[in-house]
Amino acid sequence: MKTDKVYLVGFMGAGKTSVARALARRLDWRAVDIDEMIEQHEHQTVSAIFAKHGEPHFRALERAVLMEQIPRRHVVVATGGGTFVDPQNQAVIKQDGLSIWLDAPLERLILRVPSDGRRPLAADRAEFERLYVHRRAAYEQAHHRVDASHLRIPAIVEMVVHWLEH
Repeated sequence: MKTDKVYLVGFMGAGKTSVARALARRLDWRAVDIDEMIEQHEHQTVSAIFAKHGEPHFRALERAVLMEQIPRRHVVVATGGGTFVDPQNQAVIKQDGLSIWLDAPLERLILRVPSDGRRPLAADRAEFERLYVHRRAAYEQAHHRVDASHLRIPAIVEMVVHWLEH
C-alpha cells in the first residue's frame, strides 16, 4: 500500500509518539500526536480532561482532532491508545492511510506506564490489564503489526518505510 499518511495505533506506552517523531523525521513529514493536540486545544492535560469532564467528553475531543487530520498529507499520526478501538475512528484511519499497530506485551507496558495518575486509565492496574486485553482485538485490525517490545525505534522506522515503498 503506497500512502502519504501513517497512523500508529496501539496501547499506551507502546511507543507511538516516539516512533511517529522518528518516522516523520526519516520521511521529512510532519508528526502529529492526537493526545498532545487535545491538550493544546483544551489548555489542560488529558488526565485533567478525564477528571473534569469524563471519558465520553475526551473521546469526542479525540474524534474531532482525528477528523482534523483527514485533509493533511505527509503526516505520521500517533493516535491515543483508545482511538483505534472506536469502530468509526478505525474505519476513517484505515481508509485515510496506513495503520500500524505497535504491539508490546502487557508486562513491558506496565514497566513503561506509571500508575501515578498522569494517564487516567493506567492508575488501576486491574483495569489497565482489562483494557489491554479488550483493545487488542481492535488493534489486530490494523494494516500491519510491529513487535514493539524487541525492536528499537530505528528498526521500526525502517520497517515502516519498507512497507510504504512496497
